[in-house]
Amino acid sequence: MKQRYIVVEGPIGVGKTALTRALAKHFAARSVFEIVEENPFLASFYQDRNKYAFQTQLFFLLSRFKQQQDLFQQDLFSQATVSDYLFAKDRIFASITLDPNELALYERVYQHLGPRVMKPDLVIYLQARLDVLLARIRKRGRDFERKFDAEYLAELSRTYNDFFHRYDETPLLVINTSDIDFVESDRDFEELIRALGSIKAGTQYYQPLGTRA
Repeated sequence: MKQRYIVVEGPIGVGKTALTRALAKHFAARSVFEIVEENPFLASFYQDRNKYAFQTQLFFLLSRFKQQQDLFQQDLFSQATVSDYLFAKDRIFASITLDPNELALYERVYQHLGPRVMKPDLVIYLQARLDVLLARIRKRGRDFERKFDAEYLAELSRTYNDFFHRYDETPLLVINTSDIDFVESDRDFEELIRALGSIKAGTQYYQPLGTRA
């Protein structure tokens, strides 16, 4: 594995966790997954975003920071690591769920924590059409996602795109997964593995072999 620390990112339902598992298995790497269902406010957030946004976001921020600190205190480089979240992405959710006063307080907390988190060697940003995201969310069948708000997901996807359009902190590989299945298709996954071997600095856009001119 060329990169010692890879992060897989993207909006809800895009397939971050599944690809993280597949990459970790392929490279015999350690896998790190964000804490989602343990958030005690999340189910309430999906019922009433305005009321529970701040509690939900602060729990995510602090739990992700603790997880990152625990990871950093270990010997990160003794084993390659693949994670299904980028710490900085927490601000994506905060920017669209918190009111101005809450966001200002959140940012004060984030500014103390963000610089203390290790940056990855590569971020893989997964995209997909809205209908694909919704279908994947329904397929995984989480109880609190049964009535997922399509407008919220669309806004989240746009905000993700804006964030990664400006992102320049690490090498970035952008992949539209609407018609790609890295988990079910061995060919798709093998092509991705080959692409990871030639990653350079800056932003690159992944093209499956069959679509290249």
